[in-house]
Amino acid sequence: MATGKPTRTSPPPDHSDGLQFAFYGRTSTTRHQDRVSSQGWQRDMANGLVAGNGQIVAAYFDAGTSRRVPWTQRPHAARLMAEIAGSDKTIDAIVVGEYERAFTGSQFATLYAWCVRHGVQLWLPETGGPVDLGNRDHRALMSLLATQSQREVLRARHRVLAAMHNQATQQGRYLGGRPPYGYQLVDAGPHPNAADARWGRRLQRLAPDPRTAPHVAWMFRQRLTGHSVASIARHLNERGIPCPSSADPDRNRHRTRSAWTLRTVAVILANPRYTGRQTWNRRATGTEGPASTPALSAKAAHPALVTEQDFVAAQQVRAARPAGDGQTRRFALAGLIHCSVCNRRLDSHWNHGRPTYRCRHGHTSTQRANQTRPKTLYIREDRLVDEIHVRLGVQDCDGHATLESARTRSSRVATAIRGSGQFIVCDSAGWRLQEIDSS
Repeated sequence: MATGKPTRTSPPPDHSDGLQFAFYGRTSTTRHQDRVSSQGWQRDMANGLVAGNGQIVAAYFDAGTSRRVPWTQRPHAARLMAEIAGSDKTIDAIVVGEYERAFTGSQFATLYAWCVRHGVQLWLPETGGPVDLGNRDHRALMSLLATQSQREVLRARHRVLAAMHNQATQQGRYLGGRPPYGYQLVDAGPHPNAADARWGRRLQRLAPDPRTAPHVAWMFRQRLTGHSVASIARHLNERGIPCPSSADPDRNRHRTRSAWTLRTVAVILANPRYTGRQTWNRRATGTEGPASTPALSAKAAHPALVTEQDFVAAQQVRAARPAGDGQTRRFALAGLIHCSVCNRRLDSHWNHGRPTYRCRHGHTSTQRANQTRPKTLYIREDRLVDEIHVRLGVQDCDGHATLESARTRSSRVATAIRGSGQFIVCDSAGWRLQEIDSS
């Protein structure tokens, strides 16, 4: 384990014996790298470099710190700089075991300028002694080393992310992190890498948590019947169901554990892991390569808590809201109708006392009214339902054309469309049914 103070190898010698060096080394991880051996070979490189020029009187070693972290934010590098900057400075030079272990990007130039201000030399094995940026050859070498170090960081990052993306999509492997609410981690057998398996490493996978999985299934059922996210959260709180941070406090120490919130329920309802497929990198960054692409396993990797069909349907649900007159406006086909012109979902729109749907193709009141654009598309729900009803052959409970039977018919048609894994595509010329792309 790393100690809070530098390791003194011997009492500070007199300057007549040569320079007093402070050794600095670093290793990225503590789980996959042996600190003793890594520190040992870096120290050996430094000892060979300073031989005959002085001796190392203090050692600073950061374990588990990325090279991308600036020196001022590395625990032991920061202590080294603080000691040198102190009034009782006893260090004449800093020696590192390998450039790429200590620096990346512009870090060397920054530290070199700092060392010059404090009258301290900076020694590298690559230069065979102290670095002198007044020397043209040294400048060229430092530029090359900086580029090479940064390139290695990017290559390593790309390889790791590409491997993780493949493991998630092709193998459905669990790649770490907190299990989602409703699941727990169970053993999934020995590690597929023979060397890791010999070390005793094992895989894990997700399995339904008998305490919380029923609540996840209940949330999806409520959503599919048209309940709002707010009402689902409210009912969970009223029933005293522990929220995720309360159900698993050891993995959620950073959360308040108070109650269900809108965002907590919304995140659960939008998580495709509940369909049994493994996911990774859902919040992909804007970078290129594997880091820019969310991964979804090609096949089921763990037991599902909701069918893929119901999950897709839940994403389409738009809960009904009371209007100004206290009446609830119900739009049976909300989320199911798409515009063939702009591929947007049509907005639910109450017009002349009945549900309709419209698409303004992205036009808003902030744009000029005479701007050239496609004509606004309006669709009456009752007429569309009648046509779909005939084509799908959906059966009514009775043949009476009452208001209640019209609502029932709309609900039956919407249920039939969602159950078939389709949605409606409309334009001014008509409509068609299209399969949902689940790839």
